[in-house]
Amino acid sequence: MYIVNGIAYANERTAGIKVKEIKPLDDLIMIVTFSTGEQRIFDATCMLEYPAFKILANEEVFKAAKVEYGVVVWNDGEIDLAPETMYEKSYAYDTIVA
Repeated sequence: MYIVNGIAYANERTAGIKVKEIKPLDDLIMIVTFSTGEQRIFDATCMLEYPAFKILANEEVFKAAKVEYGVVVWNDGEIDLAPETMYEKSYAYDTIVA
């Protein structure tokens, strides 16, 4: 828990977090590796309600994502998503080692 401007948040603070690596999958899902070392699953369908992100519904555009300076970008940087948002809207993913 942490407090900012008198508001208590249940999660851990994610300020300053960066994306190190991504692996886009089908159905607007990607595995994201953050600067904390954590891997998390991000489902981009939650962003489609916002006009700026509607283009991500096109799987080809979504899968062309890349990481620039710790931020995931699409369309040569025309669209980006804050790492903090990706972290907060994602959930833990544990890799399975066979």
